[in-house]
Amino acid sequence: MTDPANLVTLIAALALAGAAIGFLAGLFGIGGGAISVPVFYEVFGLLGHAPDVAMPLAVGTSLAVIIPTSINSARGHYLRGTVDMNLLRIWALPVLAGVLFGSYIASFAAPWLFQVIFILVASLNAIKLLSGGSGWRLAESLPGKGILRIYGAAIGLISALMGIGGGAVSNLMMTLHNVPIHRAVSTSAGVGLLIAIPGTFGYVAAGWGKPDLPGDALGYVSIATFLMTIPTTILTTRLGVRLAHNLTRRKLETAFGLFLLLVSLRFIFDLAG
Repeated sequence: MTDPANLVTLIAALALAGAAIGFLAGLFGIGGGAISVPVFYEVFGLLGHAPDVAMPLAVGTSLAVIIPTSINSARGHYLRGTVDMNLLRIWALPVLAGVLFGSYIASFAAPWLFQVIFILVASLNAIKLLSGGSGWRLAESLPGKGILRIYGAAIGLISALMGIGGGAVSNLMMTLHNVPIHRAVSTSAGVGLLIAIPGTFGYVAAGWGKPDLPGDALGYVSIATFLMTIPTTILTTRLGVRLAHNLTRRKLETAFGLFLLLVSLRFIFDLAG
């Protein structure tokens, strides 16, 4: 990959991915991992890294990118008054525990595990959103603090394995408990921050000293990829926030569902190949 033309193509791909990550973070309250993980996976593969290195490296780097993205997105939604701060406080420690456990599993898990978890969670959420949520209710309101803490640990674990900011998972949980989609999206942006910081450090530790990592990597986090992605990510997050609050509930659900379905199909195609 020393060809300058290939290098320019990679930089352009990462810049475009960053723009998409930021926009999606603002629009859907997700960290953008649903697009950054497959993009980073392809980039690391093109750079010659085997799947058992490329996949955890893509996940870890995705979590690092989610940190500034989630800060920007959560701030935008918070200023519009739709973030449930009480729920975030309840989830803080359980999410942390789940993320750390997920990062530990990542140190020895096979690459297909990440992809299968991604497909299952994203597909389930996509079907629910596209069907309009009819019949998709566990309860008419959020449960007590004990159950919420269990949910928080599960969100952290699954998100750490998927390399996402938890938006797809926490959004699914909240809407199953009759939380309005705009409030679920906004609060999920805050969940991204709870997950991304410990998740990044967890993947640094999980990959520390592993062979065949790129020279710029800190464990399973590529610093060069992070730096090339962030500028456009920051630029587009506010555009996504603005659009999210201008869309109707049904349009926002449909857009999110189609996005998750497309990403799921991408990973299914990869596993089938």
